[in-house]
Amino acid sequence: MHFTKKTNIEKRSDLVKLLKSNKLLRFPGAYNPLCAKVISEIGFDGVYISGGVMSNDLGIPDIGLTTLNQVSYRSEQIAKVTDLPSIVDADTGFKNCEKTVSTFESKGLSGCHIEDQIDEKRCGHLDNKELISTKEMVEKIKIAVKTRKDKNFLIIVRTDANLVEGLDKTINRIKSYEDAGADMIFPEAMKNESEFEKVRKNTKGYLLANMTEFGKSKLLDKKQLENLGYNLVIYPVTTQRLAMKSVEDGLKSIFKEGHQNNIIDKMQTRKRLYELVEYEKYNTPGKKITDFSTEGHE
Repeated sequence: MHFTKKTNIEKRSDLVKLLKSNKLLRFPGAYNPLCAKVISEIGFDGVYISGGVMSNDLGIPDIGLTTLNQVSYRSEQIAKVTDLPSIVDADTGFKNCEKTVSTFESKGLSGCHIEDQIDEKRCGHLDNKELISTKEMVEKIKIAVKTRKDKNFLIIVRTDANLVEGLDKTINRIKSYEDAGADMIFPEAMKNESEFEKVRKNTKGYLLANMTEFGKSKLLDKKQLENLGYNLVIYPVTTQRLAMKSVEDGLKSIFKEGHQNNIIDKMQTRKRLYELVEYEKYNTPGKKITDFSTEGHE
């Protein structure tokens, strides 16, 4: 159930307007809908939905095993609970870019990114990745752009070429991807400021930076990324990593001590949880449960 006020079309329009403002937009990853509500409440610009996080949540590695149905179902749940725009990781397009874009747009997402790896993909910060040809990727992009109904649904293109072919060939790919109609480029696994800067100098459109922990990229702050000319930054796995570390530590404590009394102060309180899920709105006199629609809306 949700209490969002904005339509999917409005959320997409908001994102495009924000991009035109030339400020750096910050999109933390949400591993579930409740996390998306926290992201919104704190005041971030949008929500990111990571394919890696989806895989992790299912207990499997991020190597292209998840399906469009799995990712789109969870993405819709996350996007519904916030008025912020949400963008999703569409891996390599689930072998059908037309169906992928159409599905995510219909589920209320504000954009998706598709990468140029082979379908048996790897996490963007691992070695031994394999790419499809520039020509094949250009065709995917053209299909994605042609498929969307709302021109504000962002077609974001991720290139994993830096660790495979080097930065110069990455830039060549980026130019071809922009010419094919990509709204935003996501250059994966840039190692330092110099590489981020070189990409910016050789591209004309919007750029997305990935600040994932424990990866190939140096972690840059908001001011550094703004000065480098990037438009949007994602923190894809941060919230899941924070949560799972706390869960693991807490469970170890309970297993050892036999109780949870010494870790209560590390838990979200019942009061805080009820604030986030807006529990009191269900207690409004005259309101029926059916008034709180779970259906998406344009």
